[in-house]
Amino acid sequence: MGDIAIGKPAPAFTLPTASGEKVTLSKLKGKGVVLYFYPRDDTPGCTTEAKEFSALTKEFDKIGFVVVGVSKDSPEKHQKFADKYDLAITLGSDEEGKTIERYGVWVEKNMYGKKMMGIERATFLIDSKGMIRQIWRKVKAPGHAAAVLTAAKSL
Repeated sequence: MGDIAIGKPAPAFTLPTASGEKVTLSKLKGKGVVLYFYPRDDTPGCTTEAKEFSALTKEFDKIGFVVVGVSKDSPEKHQKFADKYDLAITLGSDEEGKTIERYGVWVEKNMYGKKMMGIERATFLIDSKGMIRQIWRKVKAPGHAAAVLTAAKSL
């Protein structure tokens, strides 16, 4: 986790997606990437975040950015989630949690007084050269996508 910092290269990843294809960071070079991690498909905060990013997809496209959401849900679950809400973003499946750990977002959470491990809602803004330019941790979903878009426009 020590390598995750603004100005450092983003850790490499290749993940299966809802569409049955793979999303690979190195193949996105030349584009900016909004990589966001979220706990689970079809839960309130995750749905809000996915819908807001989807609503802004055309805006991100215009400035050369792609949005990739990552959770431990399977590609099949991602597809159901994408279909249910007509999502326009790429959903990467990290069932083994390797990318989640590489980005340091597998953390201890406190849910109703019980400690458990889970995915921290976090977003990484990666420039077209693969460098991390901004990090948001413990994200509150409403309005987050718009804040990320504003930051991406300033790169």
